[in-house]
Amino acid sequence: MPQPIVSSVGSAQSRTIDIVNRGLKRRYRAERRFKLYGITAIVLSLVFLALLFTTIVGNGYSAFHQTEIKLDVYFDPAEFKDRLAADANYLAIVKDSLRELFPDVSGRRDTRSLNGLVSTGAAFLVRDMLLKDRGLIGKRIPVWVPADDDVDMLVKGHIDRRQPESDRRLKDKQLAWIDQLTADGRVRKAFNFSFFNNGDSREPELAGILGALMGSFYTLVVTLLLSFPTGVAAAVYLEEFAPKNRWTDLIEVNINNLAAVPSIVFGLLGLAVFLNFFGLPRSAPLVGGLVLSLMTLPTIIIASRASLQSVPPSIREAALGVGASKNQMVFHHVFPLALPGMLTGTIIGMARALGESAPLLMIGMVAFIVDIPGGLTDPSTVLPVQIYLWADSPERAFVERTSAATMVLLAFLITMNALAVVLRKRFEKRW
Repeated sequence: MPQPIVSSVGSAQSRTIDIVNRGLKRRYRAERRFKLYGITAIVLSLVFLALLFTTIVGNGYSAFHQTEIKLDVYFDPAEFKDRLAADANYLAIVKDSLRELFPDVSGRRDTRSLNGLVSTGAAFLVRDMLLKDRGLIGKRIPVWVPADDDVDMLVKGHIDRRQPESDRRLKDKQLAWIDQLTADGRVRKAFNFSFFNNGDSREPELAGILGALMGSFYTLVVTLLLSFPTGVAAAVYLEEFAPKNRWTDLIEVNINNLAAVPSIVFGLLGLAVFLNFFGLPRSAPLVGGLVLSLMTLPTIIIASRASLQSVPPSIREAALGVGASKNQMVFHHVFPLALPGMLTGTIIGMARALGESAPLLMIGMVAFIVDIPGGLTDPSTVLPVQIYLWADSPERAFVERTSAATMVLLAFLITMNALAVVLRKRFEKRW
């Protein structure tokens, strides 16, 4: 009789083990599927990121080179005899130099087409050369001047010369003149210094990002000077000194909610308060910095509080145990240990502010600004808004400048985030 009992027990154990093994196999398959989903998500993210960067770089790298045409410019003394050097007709000087290369061109339409090969900025370049050296009067010197944006697009391969003449911005005669200039060694592609030295312009070949860069710089300076000390002070008070009651809970909830508010809401607030109520100058880095400070403050406060919370309680207890006051404990022991995390949060917040355009559009920083801002109250724009303006322009040459400006903006953002990572790794302490 005992044998059947032993046999039934053994069979029951066998069934249990089989059930467990089947369950383990299902869990292992689920884990492999989950791992596969994770790897697939990472690969897709990297593919889309690579596609994004490839598209931006592919469209924008050519903007760092500009097509130039060499002209033999003659500074006729008769042109400067009865007028100041700054008042001379430099555009006529450039046109005369170009027509000397093609003496057979006649007729009003053909002359206008020939003059259209050279950018209008060539006159300013020639003027600046003479103003720097008055000894050029009476001399003929070779000068490389910027080509028109259509010529630039043709040389860079963005215009298909095989299309019918009616579908091209450059006519057949202009293509022949460009081919002759190229054969004579009078066409080249040089580094586009004007892209980094000029402000905005209606002419793509003259447009640059210096005005937007300076506007972004002044705006971020105001943002940093206002948001960092205010945000850190608020975090220290709320975390170390504020009593725990319903008022502080309400403040904490509002800070967390403000971090998720759309950025354009802060632009509406700046429009209503800083411009309409206080009457501050429109389209100025001062107002832009004030608006971005409001937007960045919640991020800095939350990051600073998290950094303070990461400091072990034993640090506080040890400081108080040796006789330090509450202020000494906070500012001599806790604050230095939490500062790297605060700086990391601040840099991330500033990087977000650098890439914002919606709140700045609301305060008028979308205006067409040619001059380089020289202070906090001068009219200016910022790099994201400049990209927005160029993206809305119909000329083909602005497409590459939009992508090039995006590359510059991404370089700043990557640099700032990399700096945040380095600071965190450099000063991070593990407890």
